[in-house]
This record gives sequence, C-alpha cells and structure tokens, in this order.
Amino acid sequence: MPTDSVQYQTARVTGLSNQEFLQLHARPGRVGLSGGITLVDQAICRAERHLDHRERWGSWSHAFLFEGVRPDGHQWVIESDLQIHRRHIQLGAQENRVSKYYDEDLYSTLAILDFGLSEEQVTALLREGLELVATRARYSLRELLGTLIALRHPSLRSQQNVLARDRALYCSAFVQYLFRRIGIELAPGVDCKNTTPEDIFRSPVPHGVHVLDRGTRAPLRELKRRLRKRVRLRIRQLRKAVKS
Repeated sequence: MPTDSVQYQTARVTGLSNQEFLQLHARPGRVGLSGGITLVDQAICRAERHLDHRERWGSWSHAFLFEGVRPDGHQWVIESDLQIHRRHIQLGAQENRVSKYYDEDLYSTLAILDFGLSEEQVTALLREGLELVATRARYSLRELLGTLIALRHPSLRSQQNVLARDRALYCSAFVQYLFRRIGIELAPGVDCKNTTPEDIFRSPVPHGVHVLDRGTRAPLRELKRRLRKRVRLRIRQLRKAVKS
C-alpha cells in the first residue's frame, strides 16, 4: 500500500560534484542510490509513483552498497548491474570503483544512506555481497519487469515476484537481500524481489540520508544531448563485444 511513513533524517548537500559528494560521505556498509534521465531511469521512477499516495514519481532508479577503500586507494562498491565494456558485457553481481558514479550525465542525482551498522554488521554485509559476486548472481531484467507489475497491483508486493528466477537479483533486490541476511528488514512486507530503490530510501529502519543537490544544473536539453552521445557510444561498444 502506498505510504509516506518514513523514519529518516535528510541532509541536503549543495555545491559539490558527484566525486566530491561521494568522497565526503561514502563509507563501508552505507547504501548508495542514484537517479538519471535515461528512459530506463525514468520508467522506474514513474512506476514508483504507486508508492506515494499523491502519486509523485520516485527519485531513485538504482541502488548499491559501498565496500570501502581497497589497497589501490580507490573506494569500491558492490552491486548488481548491467555494465557494457569494450569487449564484454558484465551482467549481475559485481565490484566496481565508485568512480563510475562521478559521471554527472548518467547519474544526475545521488543519495547515501547510513543505517548506523556496527563494525560486525558491516563485515557480515560485505561478506554476503562478495559471496554473490563470487558465485556470479545474475542481474534479472525479467524480475525487474515483475516488480513493475507488482507496483501496479499492490497485493502482489508481499508475494513472490511473478517473474522470479533462481540466482538472480536486480539492484535494489540485491541490497534488500544482503540486509535480510544480517537480520535487517529494509522493506517489511515486501518480497525481496519486489523491492525498489524508493522502498530502500523510505525504509522504516531509522537512518540518516545525505542527498546531493547541485542547485543550478545544465539545461535538460543539453543533458539529453550529451546523454544521447554517450548512449550511441555504448551501443557501438555493445555491437563490438557481440561480434568478438
């Protein structure tokens, strides 16, 4: 059922780039959320309107977990995502440098959630995440579609995803699953594979939130132009990867 009952305190941060914001607030065990202007981002945010009694669109279309700084000196994240590289496609649970989120065209909004985990809880959370990376849990577009169906039919939200697959988790389901494994229910009453990024943002579990607010941004038309250029580049990379 749509709800506005939330248990979080939001601090809006201004005047920072994505890089500066992430370097300032990213810590192991914290959850990252992002939003963008691609068609996929907008479709997810539009579907999340069913979570709000006023039917306002959601702000978040992707969720991930901060792993911490590794010996290479870079902050890393654990996530379930679709990545297109020059010669291959990475689909499912994976580790990435947080620098991928420095791109302000693709990731136009960011938030970092702090659930106040103990050191032991953070260790357990990361251990569970790395297990899914090692066993190659898949990213499921099919399950994402099942979640969109459940958003339109709230009675399905607590039931198993109608398009569930074995060993598959999309981004926010991945984060929900990890927290459940350490005994924390981020979205009570919602099946793991029906969890949205907005559910995580609105979690009834007390948490602090830092949201990046850039204030004045480039005109939307310019952002779309730059994004289309990047999408064309990604498509060319995908075609090369398929041919190779």
